[in-house]
Amino acid sequence: VKSFNEHFPDGVYSSKVKVKQLSAYKNEVLNWDDKKKIDFILFLLLHEYVAKNTSAHIPREAYNYTRMAYLNQLFRIRIAMSPDDIKSLFNAFVTRGNISLYPKLPWAYFINQIGQQYPTADSKVKVVLEDMLIIFNRWNTRYFEKEITKVEELLFKYANGELKVKPVLFTGKDAFTSYANDMLNKESEEALNHWYRLLAMAQQASGSKPSAKYLKESKNIIEELGRDNFSRLITNWFSYIADIKDIEEKFDWGSVYIFLSDVNFDKIKGLVWCCSHFHSQAIITAVSRLAERSFKKIPGKGPAAQAIGNACIFVLYKSKGLDGIGHLSRLKLKVKQSSTQKLIEKYLHQAADEKGVTIHEIEDLSVNAYGLTNGSKEVSFDDYKALVTITSVGKTSMRWFKPDGTEQKTIPKQVKDKHAKKLKQLKDSVKQINLTTSAQRDRLDRMFRSNRQISMENFVKLYLEHGLMSYLAKGIIWVFDDGSKKQSCIYHSDQWYNVNGEAIEIINSNNVSLWHPAISAVEEVQQWRAYLVDKQIQQPLKQAFREVYLLTDAELKTKTYSNRMAAHILKQHQFNSLAKVRGWKFALMGAFDNGVYNDAAEIELKEHGLLAEYWVNEVNADDAMNDTGIWNYIATDQIRFTKLATKELVDLIDIPPLVFSEIFRDVDLFVGVASVGNDPTWSDSGGLPAYRDYWNSYSFGDLSELAKSRKEILERLIPRLKINKVSEVKERFLVVKGKLRTYKIHIGSTNILMEPNDQYLCIVPDRSKKDNTNGVYLPFEGDAGLSVILSKAFLLADDDKITDTTITSQINTR
Repeated sequence: VKSFNEHFPDGVYSSKVKVKQLSAYKNEVLNWDDKKKIDFILFLLLHEYVAKNTSAHIPREAYNYTRMAYLNQLFRIRIAMSPDDIKSLFNAFVTRGNISLYPKLPWAYFINQIGQQYPTADSKVKVVLEDMLIIFNRWNTRYFEKEITKVEELLFKYANGELKVKPVLFTGKDAFTSYANDMLNKESEEALNHWYRLLAMAQQASGSKPSAKYLKESKNIIEELGRDNFSRLITNWFSYIADIKDIEEKFDWGSVYIFLSDVNFDKIKGLVWCCSHFHSQAIITAVSRLAERSFKKIPGKGPAAQAIGNACIFVLYKSKGLDGIGHLSRLKLKVKQSSTQKLIEKYLHQAADEKGVTIHEIEDLSVNAYGLTNGSKEVSFDDYKALVTITSVGKTSMRWFKPDGTEQKTIPKQVKDKHAKKLKQLKDSVKQINLTTSAQRDRLDRMFRSNRQISMENFVKLYLEHGLMSYLAKGIIWVFDDGSKKQSCIYHSDQWYNVNGEAIEIINSNNVSLWHPAISAVEEVQQWRAYLVDKQIQQPLKQAFREVYLLTDAELKTKTYSNRMAAHILKQHQFNSLAKVRGWKFALMGAFDNGVYNDAAEIELKEHGLLAEYWVNEVNADDAMNDTGIWNYIATDQIRFTKLATKELVDLIDIPPLVFSEIFRDVDLFVGVASVGNDPTWSDSGGLPAYRDYWNSYSFGDLSELAKSRKEILERLIPRLKINKVSEVKERFLVVKGKLRTYKIHIGSTNILMEPNDQYLCIVPDRSKKDNTNGVYLPFEGDAGLSVILSKAFLLADDDKITDTTITSQINTR
């Protein structure tokens, strides 16, 4: 009663009862002798809530919260237990149970007490442990995997003593268990004993970081086992786990998705920690892949294995050299959980401080070149050669050449037969090159916000002369500052050129920065756009044609907020994914919180001391939520900026133009991709009847800045394409004259109207079919909407050749 009144003084009942902070526990319970503490535990286990006991005025739910908190705390402290006490407590556990496991009784703490107090066999204690195993196996063993392992260890020690190594294998009910155990069983007896010891240590892994003792002891075992032996199995296991797909288990009440059994989590986490002793490329790559898989979300659960992922991040940070930091930099852009991004940021800052550089500089330094020179490398296999070349962001080509120098279309049989291991290493390297070019492109894109200045020395060393970064850097417009003047230049045809097409030297420059159209003259922007199209230069990211967002008169009037991106209906999950990719923080809004806790997506702009917010609200209409209670749609509201330090609102006119433009560009991207108006099937599939007007107005309404940029590109491209005689840009549309009808493709939403009566034509892009825009020059990579527009234009220009009945039935209906 005292504990209840102390913990719930305001009548709000929380399951998080902090027993150690309660005066009743500190001043009374903790001072009892062991016998009284055991009697109290038995009382807590056996005493049911009595509703008529009104003198305490303790609600049933609060009573159970307090009781379970006491049980967990008491079993954590040492209480001397006789064999008879242990038997009584076990019987009370069983009486309490049928183990619905909610709330879960502290079985693991109870077993720990037994192990600590009875390191050698006692007949009565042994019987209790054997009965405990029977009980666990009678109930659902999936929920008692860890407890079963602990009991089996104790019984083995009682039977065999401390000296004999207990066989410890993976015990979970998942595909990895049989895969890993099969590999272990092929090891020699001596090696197997070392693995048993290592796995026994690993399964005790707890906490967020390994202790010094753990690292020392695991290192000794690995040295005895052999570093090559450890590395061989570990890289194989981690790669296997990285490729595991979630398994859906269906029940009457719903589905559960399984990645790994819980009992295997600690073992794998412990083995990840062991990789702190290794710094090979193979280990680091395997750990990085495991991290990415661990943070991949499982429906209804969240990250598949966050504890394992966090262990991977720790190991990547601790690895010697900068390869691990390079993978952390990539994962920062890939992983979407805010807590994980914070952890990665923390380690990156620590690594930067240790090197005496900035976080930007350590990310520059950590980019692996993979043996490339100017984006390509040659690898010899006896007299055969493979030429690997970056062809675009995230893509490479691998060409093979015979001893006489002629090209061979497939991998030579001799290479497959004689150099299988080296060939696999090359293929793995190519995968990493693809991942790294994508990650570095995204990192460069985010650098636009910071307006970062790079020293000329670092620019040459870490960009121009870097085997991988050179591919990206030479497709980007840079601003070179020699102290007296600045000039923007791009590299092509083995030379730097300015906006006037004049070849120039950059050797005397002091600093280098990314060129941005928002802080450039309009004339210069137009010149660069024309230059790229004229020279058929494709940039690795959207730069010259980047959208520019300037302060409007309406925003000058509202001063501290903008309604420019308000009143849109977005698909919440799609918005959430896009926001996380661009570095914004957002928590999905559900019916359980009534939308009051997550009213904005936000992003910290640390270089400028600002926080940008995009306000949103749930769309509570027509029960539009998924099975987990998350709203399907959100409505957008204002954009505003506050000071990071004080949370004080900042007038929009005081926001640096580049920062203003980049934030609004992000938000326009969210709307341009996640708006229901972009979904050609939304209206026909039901959607939200109350918002049909929005769908119609967005699908065929005014163009956003994103769409205006597309329009300008189309105006430059259409005259160069084979459909130029039947296509032209008119206001908001790309108009295509087919053989059967004329079509108006909206440049923003990509939706289509057919003349003469503006009949809607629904075409859902089929990603499995060949893209008939292949070979069409685009001035930058990455605008899927532009590709969709061109693909639809090519299709409809030859509408008499369309065979898809879902399309022809609409075209032929007037």
